[in-house]
This record gives sequence, C-alpha cells and structure tokens, in this order.
Amino acid sequence: MDIDSRISALERKLRRPGRPGLKAQLKLAPDPRPGHRIYAEVEESCRRAGVLVLLFPRQGRLCVLLTRRTSELLHHRAQISFPGGQQEPDENLRATSLREAWEEVGIPPERPKILGELTPLYIPPSNFCIYPTVASLADPPELKPCEKEVAEVLEVPLDHLAHPDSFKREIWKIRGEDVSVPFFEFGERRIWGATAMVLAELLEIYSDAHQD
Repeated sequence: MDIDSRISALERKLRRPGRPGLKAQLKLAPDPRPGHRIYAEVEESCRRAGVLVLLFPRQGRLCVLLTRRTSELLHHRAQISFPGGQQEPDENLRATSLREAWEEVGIPPERPKILGELTPLYIPPSNFCIYPTVASLADPPELKPCEKEVAEVLEVPLDHLAHPDSFKREIWKIRGEDVSVPFFEFGERRIWGATAMVLAELLEIYSDAHQD
C-alpha cells in the first residue's frame, strides 16, 4: 500500500465512531502516573491545548512531526512534543493546533489536510488537557522553527515507532520518586509522557486501518 492509500485508510478510520482512547494511551503511561483523572472529569477546570499530529512522506516513509521544546518555555521544558499550545478565546481547538504549528515551525495553516481527531489526554502536572488533531501533507514540509520555542525538529517514521525494538522501559527518578517510564527510542532521543501516549493511540488506529 502506498503512502496516499495509507493516509486515506487512516482518515476513514478516524472518521468512524469509536477510538481506542485511554486503553491505548495507558500502554505508554509512566507508572505510577501523577494523577488518574481523565479529560472528561476535568474539562471545566483544566487549561485546554490543541496539538497537531502532522503526517507527511519523507524518502518513501510516512513520518510524524515532533519538536524538542527549548529550556526557556514555562511548561514541559526540553521535552519532545507535537506542535501545539494553549487555546485562545473564541478559537476552536483545531484552529489552535494549526496556529501553533505556524508559529512554532512555519507551516501555513491552510496547507495541512485535516484527517480527524484523537482522544483528548489530561496531563496532571501542568493541568493541561491536550486535544490532538491529525493532519497530513502531500509533500515534506519546509520548516522554519521558532528558535525561542523549538530546540530541534524530529521527523519520525511511523514504521520505526511501530517496530518492537523502538519500545523501551526504564526506571527514572521523577519528582523524587522512582517511576517506570515506557518510551519510544529514536536515535539518541526518548519520546515519552503525553507525546508517547498520543502516539500509542495513533499507532493502534493506523494498524487497524490497514487490517480492514
């Protein structure tokens, strides 16, 4: 199946009712996780953020765009994330994700084709709930990273993330506590936390889309 066909299959799957949701997300959740509430329980009190899960071809492989945040940012410093940020007044979350991708990496909001949405995910330490919008580009993007916000851009092939060898787990010391942290290994980078949890749901839907 070529990349265009894979994107079309994913879009069809995303537009159907039902999502793997929290069950898939928790496969990549740290243990213990700092808090167990889900987005539906905090929607009225949390801060909302839109993130863009952007897929595109690169040298015959379907990739997802990630960024490593700079150490100057207030939340989730130096972590690997999707382009995204806090929702502004009178702005829907899809528009938030597109605006943030423009501000962070220079992708014009009109370029991505929207494929659908993934399950929102609540992040207890920052009291943010992220709402992932999945989109695609027909060609590799020309990126202009914002130096203040983006320390590094990562183009990660989905087949790399789906390979069992990319999945690792280690014990890390987080906030003074030993935590079992699952992550995707990509070269010297470790993709973990909320980003990995969102990717876990995406990969499950992507895999199911090609078995229909």
